Amino acid sequence: MRPNQMWRGPRCRWPVGPGHWGVRARVERFVEPCLLLLLRERPMHGYDLLENCPELAAGEGRVDLGNLYRILRGLEEEGIVTSEWLADVPGPAKRVYQLTDSGRRLLDRWAEALRETQGVIDAFVKRYERGEGR
Repeated sequence: MRPNQMWRGPRCRWPVGPGHWGVRARVERFVEPCLLLLLRERPMHGYDLLENCPELAAGEGRVDLGNLYRILRGLEEEGIVTSEWLADVPGPAKRVYQLTDSGRRLLDRWAEALRETQGVIDAFVKRYERGEGR
């Protein structure tokens, strides 16, 4: 099997040399709970979200603006966020997004799921650090 055939999943692990791997632990769709958390703090327009998201999703890198708006449209279609155009702000009108009650419940579930995942990861790291079987 060639090294590029051993690669699994998007940016999960990749060969960097014979017998050596680059690995990136990631939480799928982590941008979504980051957006929900930011919107719980206050309504925001897309560029505000784009600017503030990297501080929460540091491992995800910079969020693509087009992808951000696709996520927001999907969340709006599902009733998780609402939006409205605000023309009374300096500059061009801006679409401002706000979390709904359904969005707050989804954010609660995300936090619960991330706590569960954190527990699994903590158990893995503790076992790894014990160094048994080396």
